[in-house]
Amino acid sequence: MAPNDSAQITGETGETGGVPAGRRRAARYVVPVAVAGITAATIGLVPALASTGDPDLPKISAAELIEKIAASDTEQLSGTVKITTDLGIPSLGGLGGSAAGTFAPKGGAEGGEEGGSAAEPTGRLMELASGEHTLRVAADGPDKQRLSILDSAAEYSLIHNGDEVWAYDSASNEAYHAKAPAGAAKGSEKGAKGKDRTAPKDLPATPQDFAQEALKAAGDTTSVTVDGTARIAGRDAYQLVIKPKQTGSTIGSIKVAVDSKTGTPLKFTLLPSSGGKAAIDVGFTKVDFSKPAASTFDFTPPKGAKVTEADESKAAGKDQAHKAPKDTKDLKGLGAEPNVIGEGWTTVVQLDTGGVGPAAASKGMPAQAREFMDALGDKVDGKFGSGTVFKTRLVNALMTDDGKVYVGAVTKDALVKAANAAK
Repeated sequence: MAPNDSAQITGETGETGGVPAGRRRAARYVVPVAVAGITAATIGLVPALASTGDPDLPKISAAELIEKIAASDTEQLSGTVKITTDLGIPSLGGLGGSAAGTFAPKGGAEGGEEGGSAAEPTGRLMELASGEHTLRVAADGPDKQRLSILDSAAEYSLIHNGDEVWAYDSASNEAYHAKAPAGAAKGSEKGAKGKDRTAPKDLPATPQDFAQEALKAAGDTTSVTVDGTARIAGRDAYQLVIKPKQTGSTIGSIKVAVDSKTGTPLKFTLLPSSGGKAAIDVGFTKVDFSKPAASTFDFTPPKGAKVTEADESKAAGKDQAHKAPKDTKDLKGLGAEPNVIGEGWTTVVQLDTGGVGPAAASKGMPAQAREFMDALGDKVDGKFGSGTVFKTRLVNALMTDDGKVYVGAVTKDALVKAANAAK
């Protein structure tokens, strides 16, 4: 019979269902699939397509399954991943290939400033923030990873091999070359076999990375259970379900399918509290845990390809143009230091831009332009004054008319409540 463990995990004693917090922190990024240029928030992967019924696996508790994920030492794999991301924003798929530079202001073969490249990861991978995509991934330890985005008539690839990083866009026949950051394959944490195996911070996430981030929230604001089994990419898996206990979050639940043998997450699915289809799905349709061929990570620019070196692109100013902030400290340029309101799943970050809000900004605009701006958000009022809430299916932002910004994975009402509390 499929397991159905309903034990909740709390953080009242600093432990996660019997799993010490130190062990949770030891759960590491073990299967990076590409190199710098995009954050975890930009990708999600869809469920595996084939299913042959729920497998009959030994019963396991939520705490034991978390331990299994933390102890996973998977370093070698190859496979195919399906990506579907529906955050309620316009599709960015048309920005790929030679048009990538249009999104990033100082790069790209068309419309960008000289010195950029259509193959540069920062701009090219932004399209993964929406729509459906198919990827091929491969990894052989911390020194070798490859990720390829497959289009109908083109392919974009990121290759990390030792101290070399290459990106190639077949649509424009452009390549981007950089040196891997010093010590990128090493870290302070050690794996189960005593190897240094922390992934570079800027790597995009696999299902494992998504799972680790979700489990960081496991505490007295979170319920974590095991809910049955599944067949993912031809492998037996347990289903770990993570749910907020708090009201006001835009996240309804997170389901992680964990390989029963290796402990490697095979699928990550995030459902919004508003209902409907998944906002983010991460999953393998094919996966092989054997060592990929060494040639998988070899790359030589094709004849006639335009090659841009990273130093040239930095000189053009593009490399830093669209990197997502890694820490609230990186947002200081927007005004005063950010203020964090609340905790857990209903955390809201408050920023003071020192500028004017949307109402003042729209003054003097033509009537049609003002109507368009108004259609993008909802007008709200409260103790804080007045402002406009701009919404996606996961992250919402309240911009007040006096220039303050409140951002979080919370509902409109929760944003207004946070703004009122900050007054």
